[in-house]
Amino acid sequence: MTSEKLELNKLDMLLEQERAFLLDGDLQGLGTLLPAKEKLVEILLDGDETHRDQIVPLEGKLQRNQLLLDGALEGIRSVALRLAALREVRTALDTYDAQGRKNRVVTQVTQQLEKRA
Repeated sequence: MTSEKLELNKLDMLLEQERAFLLDGDLQGLGTLLPAKEKLVEILLDGDETHRDQIVPLEGKLQRNQLLLDGALEGIRSVALRLAALREVRTALDTYDAQGRKNRVVTQVTQQLEKRA
């Protein structure tokens, strides 16, 4: 087996592992794949055009994983926005008067432990 074919097989397996991590939500595992993925792609794209032709079959997997990654990032952003909104609700309450003017009531949240017998 040629070294290019071996590299293509490695990249194919790595893309499948990346997909599994994305579907499982394993962002930490996903991060471990990035250096190897970058190295393999760099090796395959370095040099002749023939390497580029050999990568075309993997293009579908690359696009699929990119869509999954985009979805994961969108989900993370959504959660971050929701958590920020929940934190804001804990510290203030927005009300509106009869004229529609916004009025913010700041609340004091104290972390106290009540002991009962």
